[in-house]
Amino acid sequence: MKKTVVLVGLMGAGKTAVGTLVAQKLGVPFLDSDHEIERAANMTVAEIFTRDGEAFFRAKESQVLERLLLGKPCILSTGGGAYLAEGNRALIAKHGVALWLRADLELLWSRVRHKSTRPLLRTDNPRETLAGLHTARTPIYQNAEIVVDSEEGLSLEDMAQRVIQTLLADSNSGVTKGAR
Repeated sequence: MKKTVVLVGLMGAGKTAVGTLVAQKLGVPFLDSDHEIERAANMTVAEIFTRDGEAFFRAKESQVLERLLLGKPCILSTGGGAYLAEGNRALIAKHGVALWLRADLELLWSRVRHKSTRPLLRTDNPRETLAGLHTARTPIYQNAEIVVDSEEGLSLEDMAQRVIQTLLADSNSGVTKGAR
């Protein structure tokens, strides 16, 4: 790999699960920006949101994203909001390639509805909140250089293969057949 592949998309799209498997198959490191933020802060994303607010979290997220993009090429999973900031999109375009794991609302909801670790879904109507995020963020995620669609019933293995085949077919991804 010549550059970092940055996985973007809404919560539940599979960025961490798919990214981990893709990295293993390509023999490259896997990093998760949320985990890196948690490690640096010694608290969870939810705790950071509660204590310091979303604006503080987003500032730290940008700092961590820049540090990771300047490191060794890897598969990098980002939080659902990371790609929303224009500065983050510019950093990703300069130092990596954005790959949007696109999933429809029903699939996303089926994956996140029972999780209590999603601070943005701690609302009176989390499904409606997710629908609003989906509507608002989709036009921004569409800026990603590469799009891979997720489907109901597609195994993690099949999804990872779909991502790898898409990366290999895209000359701008920085992934070559020798990487496998």
